[in-house]
Amino acid sequence: MNIRDGKTRLILVAVALGLALVVMLASCGGDGGDSNSNASAGQSDDSSSPGNSEGADDEQENSPVVILGSVTGEGSLTLTISRAEREEGGFLTLEGRLQNNGGETFFEQAWRGAEEELAVNGFSMAGATLTAKSEGKRYLILRDTTGRCLCTGFGNGVSAGETVEWFAQFPAPDPATTEVDFQIGRMPTVTIEIR
Repeated sequence: MNIRDGKTRLILVAVALGLALVVMLASCGGDGGDSNSNASAGQSDDSSSPGNSEGADDEQENSPVVILGSVTGEGSLTLTISRAEREEGGFLTLEGRLQNNGGETFFEQAWRGAEEELAVNGFSMAGATLTAKSEGKRYLILRDTTGRCLCTGFGNGVSAGETVEWFAQFPAPDPATTEVDFQIGRMPTVTIEIR
């Protein structure tokens, strides 16, 4: 009986200490938590205010975009290249923007390239080529087994005044090649440096 009474007392003491600890933590956390949560709420309210988020957007919009090359042609289209970088797996990724400065939607099926296999791509970057003069080689856009290019498709065209982003992937030129000529459709050729 004494052993049983001793165990019961120990259990009761442990439960009482646990409850006291919970009450103490709750009361401390309540006071400090309220003031901290108010401060946090105030800070998060400030940081999520429209003024601050617009400021962050402005900073992103105003951040300088590196332009490796730019050409204007086919009416009033301006094509810029902002990235030309070798990737793991032996391919080269190009990225940039296409801006329609004209008064009409630009839609050109010829941009998909002359190969029958590329017809499924419609108006896209599928007909783009890279020429590495130092190698004497011309690189065509990468595609999957169904003829879909690893590139941007423009759907029903680029509307007047619209700017769209694009990408295109090619087999990577020889590691020693640092300069290639990019061309698509009837746009002038642009020479860019690659990494």
